[in-house]
Amino acid sequence: MTLIAPTLQAFFTERLARQGQASPRTIAAYRDALRLLLGFVQQRTGITPAKLDWNDLNADVISAFLNHLEDERGNSTRTRNVRLTAIRSLFSYAALQHPEHALLIQRVLDIPPKRFDKRTVTFLTGQEVDALLAAPDSKRWEGRRDKAMLALAVQTGLRVTELTSLNCDDITLGDGAAVRCEGKGRKQRTVPLNRPVQNLLNSWLNERAGRRSDPLFCTRTGRRLSRDAVAQRLSTHTQTAARACPSLLDKSIHPHVLRHSCAMSLLQAGVDTTVIALWLGHAGVRSTDAYVHADMTIKEKALALTAPVTARPGRYRPTDKVLDFLDRL
Repeated sequence: MTLIAPTLQAFFTERLARQGQASPRTIAAYRDALRLLLGFVQQRTGITPAKLDWNDLNADVISAFLNHLEDERGNSTRTRNVRLTAIRSLFSYAALQHPEHALLIQRVLDIPPKRFDKRTVTFLTGQEVDALLAAPDSKRWEGRRDKAMLALAVQTGLRVTELTSLNCDDITLGDGAAVRCEGKGRKQRTVPLNRPVQNLLNSWLNERAGRRSDPLFCTRTGRRLSRDAVAQRLSTHTQTAARACPSLLDKSIHPHVLRHSCAMSLLQAGVDTTVIALWLGHAGVRSTDAYVHADMTIKEKALALTAPVTARPGRYRPTDKVLDFLDRL
């Protein structure tokens, strides 16, 4: 009998934290996935996580857990695959520590990620962005904060976690105005700011009156805004903006849509996809291809450059009896 507890602990403390120097977000994501797995097994077998053996986590159990995520918890296929990535990472580490369980571990590692439909990205038009930025009430403290936050998100394309992680000293105004952030894989990047966003941030920083290490966007008590708080504020302002711009009602608006909107505005302005990938902090240019597929204006321009089809509709009929005879041979 080989308990998984010691290996599980070493996986987090040695492999992820010390050897891999994984970010706190990665560790948290892996922790949540494995916590769900252990809870599922305990509910199914009655065995507590501290007493689980590797034989209790065979491929059939892992497959049942993945089905549970989709069928009972309502998780998407993407989320299911993310959970599987965490499980496979643990089992890859366990393969080095427990060669006696090599066959069991290999069967788990052979579970493939599930394919899913890739939808066209949702983004906001210029008119919709203007309506959204006009929605916050500038007479209220929260409204002025939200307007600066949404304008910064649309212009820079920051991820919501990057947006909420900003401190006051991450903003540089004046000559070389820019925002500094740390994205996925601890990649740091700097994104320039246009004049309207600079003006909004300047006013907000003066009103915020925070120290350099204080969160840029916070609650009235000074706490950093959470992802859920940003999503809730965006939903509220979208409902308000929809009164002036009804097309917003036909779209599912969430914080990542603002990032898509930034990418589409750059693409439609003729910015090269390589620059857009650097702007957004993508790992490669391939991640930017989704925006090219979503932009109908680019496709319409390509269509205008092609020669129109001049063939008339209808069935071909020979105009000569001899040709008709030859066609029927």
